[in-house]
Amino acid sequence: MEQLSFFGIAGQTVGLPLDVLEYRSGFIPERESDAMLAELISTTPWKQKVVKYYDKEVITPRLSAFYGDETQVDYTALGKSAPLNWTEPLLSLKGLVEPVAGIAFNSVLLNYYRDGQDSVAWHSDNETVMGSHPIIASVSFGQVRSFDIRLKANHAVKHSVRLEHGSLLLMKGDLQQKWDHRIAKSKAFMRPRLNLTFRRIINPLSV
Repeated sequence: MEQLSFFGIAGQTVGLPLDVLEYRSGFIPERESDAMLAELISTTPWKQKVVKYYDKEVITPRLSAFYGDETQVDYTALGKSAPLNWTEPLLSLKGLVEPVAGIAFNSVLLNYYRDGQDSVAWHSDNETVMGSHPIIASVSFGQVRSFDIRLKANHAVKHSVRLEHGSLLLMKGDLQQKWDHRIAKSKAFMRPRLNLTFRRIINPLSV
């Protein structure tokens, strides 16, 4: 794995705030990760979303798919489309990440980064449907990409984690409230990458 000089042995910048991020490389063994990457790329019904950015409609620079427990959440009340039904590979991954995260997830968002031009801009996953301090489990397969975070109150405070093939990143604590995160574009040659973020969505009718 290529390493930049300011990255430590674990593939992250020095001083990473461990109260909001927990990184585990090799969480999924390499052979299983290879198989999962190939299967999910070929079998997922990928879509490219159109989102409103200020006053313009923008096509997201990545493909995505959303799966979840349709019976547990009233997605219509949330203004969202119903999720796809869980598949066996996704349920298998869900079963692996839940004991580590200490939470039962009811949905997962898949993002497919086809090359270095696919990306996600600075943002935070602060939707009220996940509560004020959500725990999100992020599993990555394929090309290593840098996951950057910056402090909302001071953009000069930044950190990065190189998300390796088969790695797990737990986002927790004040991350969504106090930090933004992104996967930046790259001019370098990049192979395909998949990222799965397991989430727990709160049903507004039950709280």
